[in-house]
Amino acid sequence: MIFQQLFEPDSSTYTYLLACPQTGQALLIDPVLDTLQRDLDRLQQLDLKLMYTLDTHHHADHLTSARLLRERTGCKVAYPAIEKPECADIGVKEGEPFKMGSVELQPLFTPGHTSHHHAYLLDDGTQKRVFSGDALLIEACGRTDFQSGDAATLYRSIHEKLFSLPDETLIYPGHDYEGRFITSVAQEKVRNPRLGGDKSLEEFVAIMNGLDLPYPRKIDFAVPGNEMCGQCPDNVPEQYRGPCDLHEQG
Repeated sequence: MIFQQLFEPDSSTYTYLLACPQTGQALLIDPVLDTLQRDLDRLQQLDLKLMYTLDTHHHADHLTSARLLRERTGCKVAYPAIEKPECADIGVKEGEPFKMGSVELQPLFTPGHTSHHHAYLLDDGTQKRVFSGDALLIEACGRTDFQSGDAATLYRSIHEKLFSLPDETLIYPGHDYEGRFITSVAQEKVRNPRLGGDKSLEEFVAIMNGLDLPYPRKIDFAVPGNEMCGQCPDNVPEQYRGPCDLHEQG
């Protein structure tokens, strides 16, 4: 399998490129509008054909490039089926493997950051990897104070779906804000300050309710835009319109 971890610095978002070397087919997990051209260039450099974009949820901190990647490459847009937008082509759900050539992902329903959030488990026979989106981050987790979030639900999702995986399972998060790239189930069980050390549900809820985080700076246009598969809404502020203007001009 071909695998690359790619980074978008403004929202500190990781995009994951997975490809089948036998067929040359590729998919992108959580692609970002700001790095559309980078991803197209990377696909061309590797002589890969993009078959799918696959988002973990409707992001609040960036616009997905799913819609434009479909326009440029003919790929299909996939979202969690529980809240699949009309613009998407495919709905994915737990219990139904998502297959592309030799690549097979197991969707894991992991609500709590949002009510429709999914993580994606990849098991190639030698190593388990989970693309955890915004549910579980490196020594952190997704916030639960907006967009249908719920701390108790997130706690159960992490413990029942992610912490139940083998300790050696590698975790590739949707974001990191401190220059880190990867973690593991074992590390998060021990070191995560919100969840590690067998913290109780009550302790976790208290921690999440006390975070007092700032209002997400892009949420007012990112969520409605992502509900349209990454279309730029009219209310994008001038300071964030650069990627929209660039791609709307062709």
